[in-house]
Amino acid sequence: MKLYYSPGACSLADHIAMHEAGMDFDRVRVDLKTKTTETGQNFNEINPKSYVPTLEFDDGQRLTENVAILSWVAHRKPSLSPSGELGATRLVEMLAFISTELHKQFGRVFKPASNEEASAAREKLGQRFQLVSTMLKGDYLFGAEASVADAYLFTMLLWAKEANIEVPQKLADFAQRMRTRPAVQLALKHEGIE
Repeated sequence: MKLYYSPGACSLADHIAMHEAGMDFDRVRVDLKTKTTETGQNFNEINPKSYVPTLEFDDGQRLTENVAILSWVAHRKPSLSPSGELGATRLVEMLAFISTELHKQFGRVFKPASNEEASAAREKLGQRFQLVSTMLKGDYLFGAEASVADAYLFTMLLWAKEANIEVPQKLADFAQRMRTRPAVQLALKHEGIE
């Protein structure tokens, strides 16, 4: 199995989750500017969407999109998903929220069409991070144990730091807790991120 990633991109969430799950996988670095892999292959041949993450299985099938890959990881390692009758559904609900309300907004911060657009996105992110801080059910989003959604939220908090977006102290503490996890440390090391 291969995870196509770009250092610090949203694929970091999948990278962390796969380590949390104890999965054995190869990593293939992608240069998103040139759309080539570290071996020089045209990444668009692997994923016509032209962005990471892409997970390639040993049989050649590929899976894209954070929500799909993170859900797949949680299905394989149920301890990375909340328990209960609605556990899997609650996980997808949180992954969708992070994807649409946080992740998507960062495009308007990092590559805005105008200063007004960047300002509006920053304001929206501040509101959404405030909301997420109220959703923590303990040390992590769903309680005492980390889930794949926590890996995604952690990645968004790294982006917030990079963009100088202030987050509630509860989320800053959460990010620090995540940094102490061996899977997070390993993924950051693999990607060359401090």
